[in-house]
Amino acid sequence: MMKDLTEGNPQNLLWRFTIPMFISVIFQQMYNIADSVIAGKFAGEDALAAVGASYPITMIFMAIAVGSNIGCSVVISQFFGAKRYDQMKTSVYTTLISATVLSILLTIAGLLGSRGLLEMIRTPENIFASGDLYLRIYIGGFLFLYLYNVATGIFTSLGDSKTPLYFLIGSSIGNVVLDYWFVAKLGFGVAGVAWATFIAQGIACVLALITMAFRLRTVKTEQPPVLFSMDMLKHISMIAVPSILQQSFISIGNIFVQGLINSFGSSVIAGYSAAVKLNTFTLTSFTTLGNGISSFTAQNLGAGKVNRIKEGMKGGVKLGLLLAVPFLIAFFGFGDGCMSLFMKEDSVVATQTGVQFLRIVSPFYLVVAMKLVSDGVLRGSGSMKEFMTATFSDLILRVLLSFVLAGLWGPTGVWLSWPVGWIVGAVLSLYFNRRVMKKMEIMMADRA
Repeated sequence: MMKDLTEGNPQNLLWRFTIPMFISVIFQQMYNIADSVIAGKFAGEDALAAVGASYPITMIFMAIAVGSNIGCSVVISQFFGAKRYDQMKTSVYTTLISATVLSILLTIAGLLGSRGLLEMIRTPENIFASGDLYLRIYIGGFLFLYLYNVATGIFTSLGDSKTPLYFLIGSSIGNVVLDYWFVAKLGFGVAGVAWATFIAQGIACVLALITMAFRLRTVKTEQPPVLFSMDMLKHISMIAVPSILQQSFISIGNIFVQGLINSFGSSVIAGYSAAVKLNTFTLTSFTTLGNGISSFTAQNLGAGKVNRIKEGMKGGVKLGLLLAVPFLIAFFGFGDGCMSLFMKEDSVVATQTGVQFLRIVSPFYLVVAMKLVSDGVLRGSGSMKEFMTATFSDLILRVLLSFVLAGLWGPTGVWLSWPVGWIVGAVLSLYFNRRVMKKMEIMMADRA
């Protein structure tokens, strides 16, 4: 059901809107983690390392999908909040057509370049073939991944955070069941992990698109919407391209870091692979909250209600901090138990690596939670220069420090670079957020 986010108590409304999104994250990350758990438990440490070595490359493709999700949702939210339904529909159709063409081109490029990417990050020879197989199957299903993420962004921009949740629950459960069947029962190894994701994501994508088509038919417009508009594509791209670049540069930075980690051997790769999946679970939860804040901000900006944006920001920070605490306790206090989900008892080095990573980064989840909420407001208001500056400062500093500190302390130095980047990025984002809020207040005052 579509929901207007410009009416009602801002904080309560935001919480009700984002809770289904958090549940979606839980199920989404559940099957991401299940890939590694089942690979590690039933196919061995090398299989886990192969999936882990491919992970930063798959995240480039995911970054493009997520960036497109963010870009289209901000524009659609603004039209929906302003009650300009014909423009809203045009933006939806333009997004879907553009996403289909781009996903096909990227699939072709990815299939042709998968081996070169694995070679670039110095993937060890003993896991190279498995990593390449996993990567090719994953990229083959990119069309489904991309269109599903775009559909999720469209639902969210219309104030509907529950419909994507239902599809994601079904997809996640299906993926875990297929993972277990293909790997533990049929012995397909790394290929089974990839095919499980391919099939589950494909079914969810088709069902989401069908549901969205029926949903849009209920929205009445004064004149037929344009199916594709180049002007609309440019408008969407102004938000989507910086978001895609932000997400992609993070993934590219992670590829450089992965290449550095790969030089320490497959046991360290396996430990990092497991720990970074847990860390990604946490960061994706914060990012999801930021995406909710973006839709909330965009709708209320379209309606000219800046005070509601400020209240939404306060509510988002509270929710982000509350969300950070259980992750901090679980990863810092019970890191060994968390890593035992992925590892066999004899994987001592891998387990120790993962526990160390989690204990270094988890105390700073409170910082990154505030940053990503603030980023959501910047993105929703269309302040993309400020948004990109805060994000890239974090990324560049983190990558550079990884190489510098790795030379001093090995893998431990890589882990230490994360908190430094987060702190710098948070300070910049909050500073820009304060400036943007003042500009919006002045702009609305002038209109009045």
